Amino acid sequence: MTGEGEQVHTGKIIPLYPSSEPLGQAGFDSRGFRRILHTVLKNWGDQIDETIPAELAERLGLAPLRQALSAIHFPADFATLQAARMRLKFDELFFMELLVALRRRHQQEGTGGIRFEKVGELTRRLVESLPFALTGAQKRVLRQIRADMKSPRPMHRLLQGDVGSGKTVVALITMLIAVENGYQAALMAPTEILAEQHYLTIREMLRELEVEVVLLVGGQGRSERGELLDRIASGEARIIIGTHALIQESVDFHQLGLVVIDEQHRFGVMQRATLREKGLNPDLLVMTATPIPRTLTMTVYGDLDVSIIDELPANRKPVKTFWRDESRRSKIYHFLRSRVSEGAQAFIVFPLVEESEKSDLKAAVESYEAMSATFFKDFRIGLIHGRMKPEEKEATMAAFKRHELQILVSTTVIEVGVDVPNASIMVVEHAERFGLTQLHQLRGRVGRGSRQSFCILVSYGALTEEARTRLETLAVTSDGFKIAEVDLQLRGPGEFFGTRQHGLPELRLADPSRDLELLRLARDEAFRLVEADPQLRDQESLGTRHYFVRNYQERFGLAWVG
Repeated sequence: MTGEGEQVHTGKIIPLYPSSEPLGQAGFDSRGFRRILHTVLKNWGDQIDETIPAELAERLGLAPLRQALSAIHFPADFATLQAARMRLKFDELFFMELLVALRRRHQQEGTGGIRFEKVGELTRRLVESLPFALTGAQKRVLRQIRADMKSPRPMHRLLQGDVGSGKTVVALITMLIAVENGYQAALMAPTEILAEQHYLTIREMLRELEVEVVLLVGGQGRSERGELLDRIASGEARIIIGTHALIQESVDFHQLGLVVIDEQHRFGVMQRATLREKGLNPDLLVMTATPIPRTLTMTVYGDLDVSIIDELPANRKPVKTFWRDESRRSKIYHFLRSRVSEGAQAFIVFPLVEESEKSDLKAAVESYEAMSATFFKDFRIGLIHGRMKPEEKEATMAAFKRHELQILVSTTVIEVGVDVPNASIMVVEHAERFGLTQLHQLRGRVGRGSRQSFCILVSYGALTEEARTRLETLAVTSDGFKIAEVDLQLRGPGEFFGTRQHGLPELRLADPSRDLELLRLARDEAFRLVEADPQLRDQESLGTRHYFVRNYQERFGLAWVG
């Protein structure tokens, strides 16, 4: 190649494109791609339409889109390349936030929701029966929820708070308000284990109030499931707890007024929408088991109002956390023995990962048997794991709560929602195999009473850098918000962003956790545009509207799109 064509491959900054041997043989190696892109941009570059209002690009000093697309492939220098990257990153984040802003606007304009006027006897009796007083933060959040529920606009609220801050009680009071107004409430959890735990906890708390609570999960037999579906459809079941099974076509609610989703970052926008469609504009409360990074609050949950329970119940002492390797195991168990002898109770947790469930379960059961026969043979020790029937798990947990068991060996089934105030020691075996928020969740099972509590993380073998960071982070901080930020950085944006389940666009260049300032800017501008021009009908906004409709209308079918 000579002349102009040769310059495509000899500029100061040469782009490299991924290829493969078959593509290379067909002329689609890096040189081939450069040649094609050069031709396309030269001949048709002037047909690239601007996607954001000219005033906005000018005010922020962003490169025009045509120029940015040309410069990202054939930059004259690094400054031009940076300007191109900045413009394209901004576009990605801007359209993601535009989607959130439009969805939020659509919700705020919506009426036809349910007005929950009554707060009656059931709610009062539940609050009076609690063995503790509600914290100031819980009361504040309940006032926010109450105001939402009285309004004709359906509630869309995110409830977050650290482990042990009392989100379940707030959610339960919210569900009772729906029940007292003649409606059903549904709580959807991401796993069967979590759904079961919510069911057992809530059923126990409502035992005296005679409110029908049912559990609907995937593994139930046909006749049991049929009976449950009948009770849900007739309205006999007032509070329905379940997994994704709740959004299956066969599930018909009598009168669904409130949807509570225990999110844990595992459900997407579309699943939230599917459950809400089971009712006539029901209110929506989304709970997160651990605090979520601010980047997520601005993106995945950006269409929700946010309530934060930022206060732990009185008399809680911070849990002391230690990370030790397996060589210290004997000392750890001597320490555990001495504490339990003084009246404390302890959890010993083993990992249970789906991919290796059989071997993990075997390891947990064998360790339990070995401990029962040797180290803890003079203690009352129990075992709980995910393969047990709900009633077996319930009986074991009840025995532990009544102090009939001193030590509970468990797989990760105790991750969320278990409240045993006298349990003050948590030993996590193979802690290197747990995720950071999962470890933070487990630690939250102790430290609920007046005793000083301890969480001891035991690791085995050589650790990856990431595992080391997880364990070090947990040992030095108990702040769930800090832990959430570290977790997001460790796992990368792929798990939180750019995943189809969240119903957000794929991100190619931008990384919300690293481009936080740009994300804030894009969010401000998207919300400002929607505030000024909700239908994107102004002349200045038409390019934005056309691009948005072309790329997102099919996926989201937003009502405002004409």
